[in-house]
Amino acid sequence: MASNDRTPSGAPAVKWRFPDVHPEGRKFALIAAAITLLSLFFWDFITWPLVGLTIWVAAFFRDPVRVTPQGEGLIVSPADGLVTMIERVPLPRELAGAHALGDKPLVRVSVFMSVFDVHINRTPITGTIRHVIYVSGKFLNADLDKASEENERQYFVVEDKNGLRVGFTQIAGLVARRILAFVKAGDMVVAGQRIGLIRFGSRIDVFLPEGYGAAVALGQRAIAGETVLGRKGAADVTGIAQ
Repeated sequence: MASNDRTPSGAPAVKWRFPDVHPEGRKFALIAAAITLLSLFFWDFITWPLVGLTIWVAAFFRDPVRVTPQGEGLIVSPADGLVTMIERVPLPRELAGAHALGDKPLVRVSVFMSVFDVHINRTPITGTIRHVIYVSGKFLNADLDKASEENERQYFVVEDKNGLRVGFTQIAGLVARRILAFVKAGDMVVAGQRIGLIRFGSRIDVFLPEGYGAAVALGQRAIAGETVLGRKGAADVTGIAQ
């Protein structure tokens, strides 16, 4: 009797697979692998640590497939990591004004990425990239509130077909030394699409539009392109650590 590879709904079953390594990270993985091979001939006592380093570099730049929720009034997380802050704050000057997100304070949801998280960032909504603004700065601990104003960072504003705008910021951390954008102003994007990368630990701030509530709790882990971070008309949620 033939096996049935379909779910009760009739859709094909989904099977786990190893995530790809993003092209931005392949050169680093190859360099680490080459050094590991050389160590076999010259420094064999460090070969196994270098094998571990090569695996870690490849894992850091992993780029898994994500399934993005579809529906009106949803804002998905741009980053993998821990939800560390949810608070209403004044907008940074780069995102303030009629050309961006307005002048009123908005709820900011911060997601901290450790060196073990996926570091590919994704757009929270479908729309058009209106702004990409890079600001040089320091490399303070990304967990600190002042990191959003003093660290190296990159701002994005995405506008959907109805004129709704969502702003978010890539913020460098202690060991992050390069912020990359894969998109530019004027590009069309779909929710969950890859838009950038931060190397080696950092943070993403998302500014929820007026009328949207946080759909995650402090201490919750978010998954880029999958976790609903904000929802239209929703009250902010609370959680229990257990």
